[in-house]
Amino acid sequence: MTATASGSRTSLALLCTSSLLASSLTAALGADWLSWRGPTSQGSTPLATAPAQWSTDSIAWKLPLPGKGTSTPIVVGDRIYLTTPADGEDAVLAVDRSGKVQWQTKLGPHAKPKHSSLASGCNASPVTDGKAIYVYFKSGVLAALETDGTVRWKQNLTEKFGQEKLFWDQGSSPVVTERNLILARLHDGESWVAAFDKQTGELRWQQARNFAAPTENNNGYATPVIYQEGGQTALLIWGSDRLTSHRESDGKVLWTAGGFNPDATGFWPAIATPVIVNDMVIVPVGRDDRPNQARVHGIRLGGSGDVTDTHRVWKRDDLGVFVAAPAVYDGRVYLLRHRGEVVCLDPATGKTLWTGAFPKTAAPYYSSPMIAGGILYAAREDGVVFTAKVGNQFELLSENPLGERLIATPVPLPGQLLFRGDKHLFSIAAK
Repeated sequence: MTATASGSRTSLALLCTSSLLASSLTAALGADWLSWRGPTSQGSTPLATAPAQWSTDSIAWKLPLPGKGTSTPIVVGDRIYLTTPADGEDAVLAVDRSGKVQWQTKLGPHAKPKHSSLASGCNASPVTDGKAIYVYFKSGVLAALETDGTVRWKQNLTEKFGQEKLFWDQGSSPVVTERNLILARLHDGESWVAAFDKQTGELRWQQARNFAAPTENNNGYATPVIYQEGGQTALLIWGSDRLTSHRESDGKVLWTAGGFNPDATGFWPAIATPVIVNDMVIVPVGRDDRPNQARVHGIRLGGSGDVTDTHRVWKRDDLGVFVAAPAVYDGRVYLLRHRGEVVCLDPATGKTLWTGAFPKTAAPYYSSPMIAGGILYAAREDGVVFTAKVGNQFELLSENPLGERLIATPVPLPGQLLFRGDKHLFSIAAK
């Protein structure tokens, strides 16, 4: 590990604002899971009623899905929403808490994935503001649906902007703010981040984001992160070996940070999404599926212009992740490495607080970890879900086979867990 000290910390006011925002969001949204990474974009919730272990008789219901998707479901009130292929079309499915389908809306021809063993044309997860469901597909379809399944608006970005040129299959999910739907489209072509009006789908602004980068590094699969900076809503975009902050109202670049890949190593696409903890951004770099090619950096929020030399607080070149995004719980960062090692980091210093590991097999982890009430849930690709108590140490609690490939992130509900597999949506009930 190497660490660098750089400048004074962001003001206490910024730190408090971030903490208060996370607390208020958690309180306001309760048990709803409105986006892929949950109510605070940290992959965690204080909710402590989800089951920590289960057996086959704990499966409350198992709903066959009309097609293979790898997107994570979202939950609002008594409704579960997910994207899926259906009869050769992109579709959105609404399911109630008892596992009954309420409606299905088809949105146009489904685009076949390049890599069908892991992916589908429904990789991006839906997002909601509680009033509408917003979805994006490999086909280029970007759409907003009312909660009854009626299409509010729909457009095809491939028709408007050309094919998204990626080595793999599209994966970045949209996010929402008070007024806008935000989408990042980073690929081997004209790359940008844009805001669309949630009511009409109208393009509000589009900010070009083109950086020279080694082969494949300009491919972006990470999801934008919404946060507050200087009293205004901002968003973080990770890709092309750059971290950029943008003003949400018009897309203006607030600051940019580089220096993540000084050796110009190629084939490091941005897959794992960064997380924010207080005044720090934890940025996964490289790929943990290859020896000595994984990194993690700690970047302090704030500043203006190029903050590469002033805001990098620490970096680690001895560990990292590949696909699974970090999770944050109780002020600590948790990395789920590609082969099942769990590393707990102090976000302020980057120092390892402890390490643990799930039983190792040939199967890796593509699903991002989720933490509920101090229990970490990790879904391995081969369909086995592990749980571990985390906090001051790692304590393995259970090993739970579901018998189906798992790529999507687990979703916690009061007394219930949702898992989206290749073929089914599973509900696990607490005993």
